[in-house]
Amino acid sequence: MSTKMPSVKLKIDPQDLHIQTFTVEKLLEPLIIQVTTLVNCPQNPSSKKKGRSKRARVLLASVEEATWNLLDKGEKIAKEAIVFKEELHAALADVQKESQALKVSAEAFTSDPCYLPKRQAVVQAARSLLTAVTRLLILADMVDVAYLLEHLTVFQRTFEMLRNVSSKSDLQKTYQKFRKDLENLDYLAFKRQQ
Repeated sequence: MSTKMPSVKLKIDPQDLHIQTFTVEKLLEPLIIQVTTLVNCPQNPSSKKKGRSKRARVLLASVEEATWNLLDKGEKIAKEAIVFKEELHAALADVQKESQALKVSAEAFTSDPCYLPKRQAVVQAARSLLTAVTRLLILADMVDVAYLLEHLTVFQRTFEMLRNVSSKSDLQKTYQKFRKDLENLDYLAFKRQQ
């Protein structure tokens, strides 16, 4: 990433992020449904002896591992970022805090999975973590868009230079720069798509 501040102005308030695209909402919908259905436990569970769920502990460990991987990648993005640096660090801290809250409530929940208040607490903690992760992903995407737009601006300037060349040697030099900028822009667009 570039060390200079992108000159592209984004009309986004990083303090007020909302999911504004149908695609993002559709991608998050299955997660939200899974978290929401956790609360659907009968008020009076059966009188059979309650066991401890090993599966819940495995799921909790996988959520923790995924969260730590996300935080690790988020830290790398925040170190390299020039725009929204403070917001990224705040979002990372929020994800870490919500992850810890989920861990605490989930451990209590696994000891008595049919006790409704514990179930509701873990659902609320999972929703909060999902919200924090969503905010972090949106901020990381905003940083990515800012860099892509900056490279697009550089490409446009080179294109204008190419249109205004006056000699064959200038044409060759400018065309080489144009090709390099185009390859860079193509690589960044490919990387973003991935």
